[in-house]
Amino acid sequence: MSSSLSVYLLDIAATRALIGSRDQQLLAVIRDKHGAELARDDDEFSFAIEEEGAPTAFEALTAVVNGGPFSDDPDHAFQYGYAYLRLCDVTGSFLNNNCFTPHRGNWLADVDTELSARGITTVATEDFFFGTPPDSLPQGAETPDSGEWTHEQCTKALAQYEAAQLIMDEGRQTADLEPGIDRAVEQCIGWIRHAAARPGYGIIGFHF
Repeated sequence: MSSSLSVYLLDIAATRALIGSRDQQLLAVIRDKHGAELARDDDEFSFAIEEEGAPTAFEALTAVVNGGPFSDDPDHAFQYGYAYLRLCDVTGSFLNNNCFTPHRGNWLADVDTELSARGITTVATEDFFFGTPPDSLPQGAETPDSGEWTHEQCTKALAQYEAAQLIMDEGRQTADLEPGIDRAVEQCIGWIRHAAARPGYGIIGFHF
């Protein structure tokens, strides 16, 4: 079974502040501009919605923006996680992640090993695998994994990378790497550069 990442550049504090913001204008914009996507999500999870009483995509989004009410059933928590992803998708900038979508096995760990070899220890792609949405949202077994690279972490990671390049052997061989890892690492460094260049901005990633 393969997995995927969705990675966004955004102001993390501002994004978290959308939870419980009661921003009705934002809800209206999402409903009007992304109605087809919401309907597609409802179709994908139709059994959970129709047979198990889970909220629809827009109902979950409304609860997240309003700060509740949330379903008491932990099996419905996944909808609030996907609603948070929707907020990131609407308000942030989607970053190219084609080296990670799809991926299998220990791909993230292998990429992180190479990031570390290039001096980057402040962030890791597995942060997106082992994390969860903000604590203010319901958590459940099917809630999408998510994590953050803060602006401070990205700035430090970029400094680590640039310092390591000054001392690394220019003849370092990468032929022993699994095909694609070198390109995946460069993609991560690109994400880091984007975040480090914008004060207050970081990365929020979701793993499926």
